[in-house]
Amino acid sequence: MIDWQTIFIAFFGVASVWFGVGVFRTASMMRSALALLFSQTALGAMFLAMQAEFLGVLQIMMMATEMSIMAIFMVMFMMDPGGLGEMDMTHQKRLSILAGVAAALVTAGVAVVAEWGAIAAAAPAAAAQTEALGRELLGRSMLVFETAGVTILTAMIAATAVAVPAPQRDRRS
Repeated sequence: MIDWQTIFIAFFGVASVWFGVGVFRTASMMRSALALLFSQTALGAMFLAMQAEFLGVLQIMMMATEMSIMAIFMVMFMMDPGGLGEMDMTHQKRLSILAGVAAALVTAGVAVVAEWGAIAAAAPAAAAQTEALGRELLGRSMLVFETAGVTILTAMIAATAVAVPAPQRDRRS
């Protein structure tokens, strides 16, 4: 018998893939950003359905913030951020299809050939998962996350500084 958890995981999985495809099917950068936001939010909802509350909420909060920043920069820099004009957002179609098929085949091959180990009898409780993730983030991965955060912040400040015109000074004084 299928339980509600499986139904929600399947629903949000299909929604995530559906919106992921929508990212590449639209002719608007803004619509593409929104489709990516919905795709990643559905992924966060899958985490919530799998009772990984910390990862689910983190995924949803992170993507909401990231897509908001992306939309603001698109409105600042794009000539047609709403996508109302004709625009083709795909380039090198044959090469990209070939690369996508090759990547899918390699990924499927690795999934089939890899030794996955024994299946866990039971997953740890949500609190234990959150504690293990916190120990990992505050342990050996801390330097990587801190470096990535500072790099992203620096890029945001630099992009804003480039976008804002310098004030004109009065030369008479």
